[in-house]
Amino acid sequence: MTTTPPASQPLRFTKHHGAGNDFLVLIDLASTGPLPVDLVRSLCDRRFGVGADGVMQIVDAHGAADVGMVLQNADGGEAEVSGNGLRCLAQAAVLGALVSPPAFTVATAAGVKAVEFHEGDQVYVAEASVDLGTSVLGPDQPQKFPDRKVRTVDMGNPHVVMLGPGLDEVDVQGIGARLQSVYDGGVNVEFIAPGGGPNSLELRVFERGVGETLACGTGSAAAAAAARSWGLVGDRVAVRNPGGVLHVTFDGDDARLRGPVHWVASVVVDPEAVLDGARPVPSAAR
Repeated sequence: MTTTPPASQPLRFTKHHGAGNDFLVLIDLASTGPLPVDLVRSLCDRRFGVGADGVMQIVDAHGAADVGMVLQNADGGEAEVSGNGLRCLAQAAVLGALVSPPAFTVATAAGVKAVEFHEGDQVYVAEASVDLGTSVLGPDQPQKFPDRKVRTVDMGNPHVVMLGPGLDEVDVQGIGARLQSVYDGGVNVEFIAPGGGPNSLELRVFERGVGETLACGTGSAAAAAAARSWGLVGDRVAVRNPGGVLHVTFDGDDARLRGPVHWVASVVVDPEAVLDGARPVPSAAR
């Protein structure tokens, strides 16, 4: 594992979001592993830090791809892959002149992913699509009511997709938090309902290691895969996340995610200062 650079050596992040799912990205080609957990937690804290759903390092892929990705959720835990995270990392890699658009590859813990990146009219706005690989469906779980369905979906990371008649009254945080102890290593939980038109879904999501977020890329793909298996949508699906619409396209069981990505800011961080100003730990938790 890498250690935190000394305070005299600042960390230079860029911040990006895809439909409100935001990440801090660090170009760290010499990295040998993730950042310290306490630093990631402090960075992602929206009151005592910079604020983000996760932190990513762009690392040397050692010939396996054009660049590599190390991803940590807001709690500091490592994650296999993130659809929106990949799209944000792609923008950071392009702006950092590490790759040449439109097409390049990123090595993740869930395998090498193909990216297509198209710059917008402004330097801070782009559209990116990523190959998320095969969606692997688990069995349908029996439900008491015909308008409710549940099944697991593996997108290289674990998901549970829950279909219901509506999302307004769903306790996303409570149900999502309770399910973390049910699945070894935790799980992403998608709550979906039919959208306002054909091939459209509404989604709210609990991301493991983060909580409820405004969007989830792999979660949108998992939701679309489950809904397609239930005959609710076809091969092209608009998934309406609270932070914006993401588009999922299937070729067989292989999913591709497309949507906007925005550069927000460049952030220079003194690790010692961030840790010194971290959220106080309650005395009962010490």
